[in-house]
Amino acid sequence: MKKINNFFKIGFYSANIILITLYIFPGSILGCFLYDNCGLQPQISKDLITGDLIISSNHIYAFVLLTSLGVFSFHNTKKINFLIVYLFLLSIILELFHIIIPGREFERSDIFGNILGVIMVIFSYKIVIRYVKT
Repeated sequence: MKKINNFFKIGFYSANIILITLYIFPGSILGCFLYDNCGLQPQISKDLITGDLIISSNHIYAFVLLTSLGVFSFHNTKKINFLIVYLFLLSIILELFHIIIPGREFERSDIFGNILGVIMVIFSYKIVIRYVKT
């Protein structure tokens, strides 16, 4: 069990480094490699549109993955509450950095996607924990 937990921790820390690198790079690292165009962001699927609210699906996927790895890494520890606060702050702060990073733009749809990705996993985790304890 300890090996699996270490595997998730390595994945979580690695995903943090990769995500932060992708966020603070001026332009798109993935666009540079995939399209030979650093100004073009790859889109995995269409964004979610609910009325006037647009939510970035790419950002949901990224933060669902990151939050899932974090929850699997720290679910049996006292650090889980710190993790939740960290992920919420990270989801907001990284997008706010786009205001000052050249070649990047702050977008509300991205920040909503970040936060929604965190909320989906934390909400699911809380339901499972409550269900398992009863």
